[in-house]
Amino acid sequence: MAPAQQNIEVCTEVMEPALELRLTSDGCKDENNVEHSKNNNTVKQNNILNEKTNNETDFDISKYEAMEFTPRIRWPDLVVQVSLHLVSIYGIFLIVTNEVKLLTTLFALATIYTSGFGITAGVHRLWSHRAYKARTPLRILLAFLFTITGQRDIYTWALDHRVHHKYSETVADPHDVRRGFWFAHVGWLVLTPHPAVEDRRVALRKCSLDLIEDPVVRIQQKIFIPLFLLLNILIPIWIPWYFWNESLVTSFVISFVLRFTTTLNIAFSVNSFAHLWGNKPYDRFIKPAENSVVSLAALGEGWHNYHHVFPWDYRTSELGRINVSTNFIDFFAKIGWAYDLKAATSSMIEIELRGAVMAL
Repeated sequence: MAPAQQNIEVCTEVMEPALELRLTSDGCKDENNVEHSKNNNTVKQNNILNEKTNNETDFDISKYEAMEFTPRIRWPDLVVQVSLHLVSIYGIFLIVTNEVKLLTTLFALATIYTSGFGITAGVHRLWSHRAYKARTPLRILLAFLFTITGQRDIYTWALDHRVHHKYSETVADPHDVRRGFWFAHVGWLVLTPHPAVEDRRVALRKCSLDLIEDPVVRIQQKIFIPLFLLLNILIPIWIPWYFWNESLVTSFVISFVLRFTTTLNIAFSVNSFAHLWGNKPYDRFIKPAENSVVSLAALGEGWHNYHHVFPWDYRTSELGRINVSTNFIDFFAKIGWAYDLKAATSSMIEIELRGAVMAL
């Protein structure tokens, strides 16, 4: 029986809808606010969530929502993003004008999609959502693949993603899509974060001890800078230059800058496109939507309405959807490197579908 069809003990228990997600995506039990947890959007626009932070003060989302806040530009980050995109445009020009060897272009594309599993199956489904468990060899492989993408260290990425899910569509959401497409896509990386985001990042650290207790996560965080230089810059530039005599400049532009920028924008698209455009068969009251184009580009991460309703499901979509990352995890489950795969049952999915239809 395929892993996605197995009887998963965490997900097959009979649960009332309001209690389905008592364990929210950040890994903390939401004992006092079960009415908020059905779709894992623990805080919604019309709700106030009070919980204890590390300094025992109350966190009142309504106060942060009412706060006047003007973000400042983080100039170093803006310069980096602008530079990456300008050089990437030049790289596309080189490809179009046949100034790049075919092997270099193919190598860049292969690296984009191979390393992408480090995001989808790794930092997202494994470390952020704990949707399945992985043995050490697989965790090391995923950590290497994720580092090739250059998207910060595992701990920082996963912590931010847990904040995003717990406070989706509020000022505490790091890339709150209510602030517009460009903010959700890249603006949140070049602007100072809202105070609510900073507060929740600190507060959720106490719920994310599982991350830092993983030696793979801990080591990757400790040596991230040298790993980033080696895996994301030096080796990708060296391979085309050494094996098929590509020029160093062209290899730098295509195999590092264009590849890196493309990977970033694919990941950014989940935060922007997949939160704005698409159908919403599971919950029409939230922003995330089912976006097949994003799913194709992001190895199955575009089925986002489903994902925000069932964030702990390792498939991030129903069976039958194009989801290469699910196939990746299923393969490693067959050889024993992935196990305890969590998946929503058909009855749970049917309840959400019926609820969405009745809400029309």
